[in-house]
Amino acid sequence: MSKEFQVVKTVSPIPDLAGKTKPRVLDLSESQQKAVDEVLAHFDKPDYKLAVKGSQDANGTLTEDEKFWLTYECALRYLRATKWHGSHHAIKRLEETLLWRREFGLYDERVSAENIEPEEVTGKQVLYGYDVDGRPSLYLCPSKQNTDESIRQVQHVVFMLERCIDVMGPGIESLVLMIDYAEKSSKSPSFHTSRTVLHILQTHYPERLGRALIIHMPWMLNAFFKLITPLIDPITKDKIRFNPKVVQDGLFTEDNVWKEFGGNIDFKYEHESYWPHFIEYTSERKRKLLESWKALGGKVGLKEWDLKQRVASAEDSETKSQLSEVKT
Repeated sequence: MSKEFQVVKTVSPIPDLAGKTKPRVLDLSESQQKAVDEVLAHFDKPDYKLAVKGSQDANGTLTEDEKFWLTYECALRYLRATKWHGSHHAIKRLEETLLWRREFGLYDERVSAENIEPEEVTGKQVLYGYDVDGRPSLYLCPSKQNTDESIRQVQHVVFMLERCIDVMGPGIESLVLMIDYAEKSSKSPSFHTSRTVLHILQTHYPERLGRALIIHMPWMLNAFFKLITPLIDPITKDKIRFNPKVVQDGLFTEDNVWKEFGGNIDFKYEHESYWPHFIEYTSERKRKLLESWKALGGKVGLKEWDLKQRVASAEDSETKSQLSEVKT
């Protein structure tokens, strides 16, 4: 497999799932729709201020990035995560996440490609391909750990989660974690780091985990998993599978999954080839989505479905134009 194919196949093309996906708003009851409207109206008030303590941005005005994040589907995810127990519960959790995103550094150099790159040189986290439902796949390879434990390791996980979100197609809101413990590592994450990542996933990325597929899990880590199981909510727990047959079970096509998981892709990570193309592609994808958001009004509550459909339509037209030029 050529380096160019490895890079391109990693994150593109976003699969065409026409007819298989739809906006989840079509499934809402009248009371649920009312709750979504209340959540978005709260954040869309002209005088809305996020309660920020000890911050330089003391007035709490939402930034462009924060308004972009506060989509219609974002409100839906938090309402589902709070079991539709009222818009005030979702609002509280959304405000907690907005504050966390600022404090954690999602909008500054702390969670940037430049800061994260030292964590990625061995390819211990790789975004590659999609499952049959169009979810992006994030491969985690603990045996390739190359750094001592630090907050940057946690930032690395969050950075890659955000890139998975960038490449989700229309109607796709979740990802697949592909975890391979094939080889021993002397630097496996501690209980503290694992608990921190788990807390971030469950608290600030609700409804984002589609599946977690784990292979070659050693007995010590199996015992560790049993130790943290009480910290995992039941819905998340049901999404975890050990040693699955992903092709036979119909979760992946064989040309879209690594051979370690039963596919036919013999992927070898080469940082100098993968990383710059990966950052370029995902950055361009984020730029297109932000431009689409601005073109559709640039405000709180726009639908991810509309933003992504607009980008997908533009990319489809661009592809057809390129093919036409090649034929000519």
